[in-house]
Amino acid sequence: MAMQMPFAGLLLMHRLVRISSQRQLGSRFILHKCNRRQTRTFSTAFVNCNENKGDDSDPSPLSSNLTFRQALLSKRRSLSPLERISSLMPQEALSPEVMQLRDEQNQEDPEEEADIHIQEEHEAIPKEEDSETHHASDAAMETDEDKGSIRPTLPGERLLVFGEPLVAEFRKNNRVEFRKMFGLEAGARLNSNWGMILHDNIAGQPAGRFLKTGRGIPILIRRPSLEDYVLYMKRGPAIAYPKDAATMMMMMDVSEGDCVLESGSGSGAMSLFLSRAVGCKGSVLSVEVREDHHKRAVLNYNRWRTAWSLRQREEWPDNVQFHRADLCTASSLIAGQGFNAVALDMVNPHLVLPTVIPHLHTGAVCAVYLANITQVIDLLEGLRCLALPLLCERIIEVPVREWLVAPARQKDGKYCVRKAPVPEGEQREETETEETITEEPAAFGSFPYIARPHSEQMSHTAFLVKLRKCER
Repeated sequence: MAMQMPFAGLLLMHRLVRISSQRQLGSRFILHKCNRRQTRTFSTAFVNCNENKGDDSDPSPLSSNLTFRQALLSKRRSLSPLERISSLMPQEALSPEVMQLRDEQNQEDPEEEADIHIQEEHEAIPKEEDSETHHASDAAMETDEDKGSIRPTLPGERLLVFGEPLVAEFRKNNRVEFRKMFGLEAGARLNSNWGMILHDNIAGQPAGRFLKTGRGIPILIRRPSLEDYVLYMKRGPAIAYPKDAATMMMMMDVSEGDCVLESGSGSGAMSLFLSRAVGCKGSVLSVEVREDHHKRAVLNYNRWRTAWSLRQREEWPDNVQFHRADLCTASSLIAGQGFNAVALDMVNPHLVLPTVIPHLHTGAVCAVYLANITQVIDLLEGLRCLALPLLCERIIEVPVREWLVAPARQKDGKYCVRKAPVPEGEQREETETEETITEEPAAFGSFPYIARPHSEQMSHTAFLVKLRKCER
């Protein structure tokens, strides 16, 4: 009897716990639905608020953390009597009905935890995506800036701009097939047999870059050097070629700060070379008889100075004074001046020597540019008759011989194969080998080379006479 009373009390307690747990489950199910509705309503209102505010209402991390905490608080619940009592009792003493109720509650609790984790992921993932998107956008901006900030190839130079002269060049098999100097203009085109390039696509690029034509053929676009500009600029009379101009300046030993007299401006080639040699501290006095030659020289000189100011960050020195006069009768033009060197490019230079030589410093050089040997003879005969204090040191010409050096090729365009020498007394069967051109270069020394003078040569252009003033 004593044993039956505790068992009856335990059974009664179990029924009471079951009834209270069922009521608790019903109330918790209703609360769970209300919490879900409130959470959805709150999140929807939060999104609508952000949409209405636009870019100015960027949710801070603090507000997002508060939202997550509010969601956790709305999901929390108090422990039921069944959970409290069953947690205090050993598992062997619990009945199957109590174990079933605990399993049902454990199956519902993971759903709530899963909802919380899902909400946590929904709140956390956009932050990661926003950070990744932010870093990606920063990287893209840096990449775009790196691509957009194209730097010139040479220090001190600017990117190509409209108004400056450029040189387009196409080479094939180590030979220049196309070369042209043109002015870069907005809306213009560079036409050639290999395709067309818009000038608008050239502007803003660095010099020395290959640009493809409409046919996909790369053409080198570069700035002209002073030598290129002199050779391809518009000219009236024949110019002093760069090879002759360089030799004449070596003869005269022109350096920075010198004062040089030039007679015969021509197309302005020698004036440009002298202007670079004397620099900002020196000066050049260029005299020309013909008016058309004088205008052409001034125009070419000013165009080069304008192109240089567009190309560099400093201006070309304005150190050349052009005058239209005849030195034979215009002694007042050079009166009171002393010259470190004199350059003459005239048909009859011996006629102006009596006017020029008194203004030339003792020991200085007068370099004379003459087209044919007859003029050289007339000059020497004039020196003999005039008895001027001049010593003829040299009479030379400056030939330039270009060579063509390239790997040997067959008629079909394939490279020739270097063959080992066949020893005497041994016979070897010749086998035909096909050499294909691959992207990877062949080993060093595998191809034979040919070397021969170029078919087009610039041999004679002028005779250069070096006269030095001396006192006896």
